[in-house]
Amino acid sequence: MADRKVRVGILGASGYTGADLVRLLLRHPHADIRVMTAERSAGKPIGEVFPHLAGFGLPDLVKVEDAGWTDVDLAFCGLPHGTTQEIIAALPPSVRVVDLSADFRLTDTETYAEWYGHPHRAPDLQRQAVYGLTEWTRDQVRDARLVANPGCYPTAVLLALLPLVGGRLIDNSSIIVDAKSGVSGAGRSVKEANLFTEVSEAMHAYGVGRHRHMPEMEQELSRLAGEPIEMSFTPHLVPMNRGEFVTAYVKLADGAGVDDLRDALRRRYEGEPFVRVLGEGGSPATRHVRGSNLCILSVFPDRRAGHAIVLSVIDNLVKGSSGQAIQNMNVMFGLPETEGLEQVALFP
Repeated sequence: MADRKVRVGILGASGYTGADLVRLLLRHPHADIRVMTAERSAGKPIGEVFPHLAGFGLPDLVKVEDAGWTDVDLAFCGLPHGTTQEIIAALPPSVRVVDLSADFRLTDTETYAEWYGHPHRAPDLQRQAVYGLTEWTRDQVRDARLVANPGCYPTAVLLALLPLVGGRLIDNSSIIVDAKSGVSGAGRSVKEANLFTEVSEAMHAYGVGRHRHMPEMEQELSRLAGEPIEMSFTPHLVPMNRGEFVTAYVKLADGAGVDDLRDALRRRYEGEPFVRVLGEGGSPATRHVRGSNLCILSVFPDRRAGHAIVLSVIDNLVKGSSGQAIQNMNVMFGLPETEGLEQVALFP
C-alpha cells in the first residue's frame, strides 16, 4: 500500500472528531479523502462548516445514503454511538473500517445493551471487531477489517495501568481513577450543559459512578489480568477545549515499589513513538500534548505507605480519538505508524 494512497471516507465529518481527522489527514502523505458525510450540513463545502479546512480541494459533504464507497479503501466512522452499527453493516465488505464510536468496543453484546440502552444491532460484526489500542493490539489491528477505536478516557487510563496490571505490580481490587477532560470531549451538538456560561470558570463531575467508559476499561484490564477487575472512576469536565488528565490511585502489590511501576512503564513503552514516561519527579500537563498524538505518563509515591499515584495526559481529540484512528489506519495498510502524526505539541 505504501506505493499508493489510502482512499478514505469520513462518516460524521462535521463533528470535532471529524474535523481533526480531516486536519491530520490533509498532511498525511498516503491519504486521499474521497468522501465526507454530515447530515445537517449535507451539500455544503467543508469550509462553510470549518473555515480552517477551506481551500484544500476537499469533496463536499453528503448524506450517508448518498455516499459512494466503490473508490474507498477505509471508512472512519465518527458518528454518535447507536448509529454506527447498521451503517457499517451496510458498507461493502471491501471497505475496511475504523470506528470511533463506542458501538464495537465491548465484546459482550449484553454488556453493551446494559450500558448503552439498546440491543446491539450488528452482533456478527461485533465478533469481528478488534479493539484498537494500538500499542497493545497492533498485531490484531494489522489484519482487521473492523477496528474499534478506544474511547479517550480508556486510552489514557489503559496506557497507564495495563503494564502495572500485567506485571502484577498493583492490587487489582484497589484502583481509583480521577479523570478530567476538555469540553470538546462532550461533542459538538448543542447541549445546555455545554454552554459557555455553564462550563466557564467552573468544573463539574458527570457520569458519577456509572460512566459508559467504565466497562470498556474493565474489559481490557480484566482480559490482561485473567480475572475480573472493577475500578472506581469519576470523570470531570473542565473549562478548556482540548486535553485529558488522568490521576490513578493504586495500592502496590506486596514487594513492589514506586520505582518498579515506573520501570515497568518504561520497559513496556520503550521504542513506542507516542508514549513517553517521565523520570522521578516529572509531572505532565495537558499543554505538553496539545494537538499531538502523545501520551505522557508519570509515577509518584503516595504519602500513604504502599500506595502510588500514576498520571497520564493526552489530547482527547488526537491520541484519544482521531490521531489514534490514523495510527490504526497506518498499521492496517502497512504504512509507517507515525505517518501524518508527527505534529509536536502546541506549547504553551
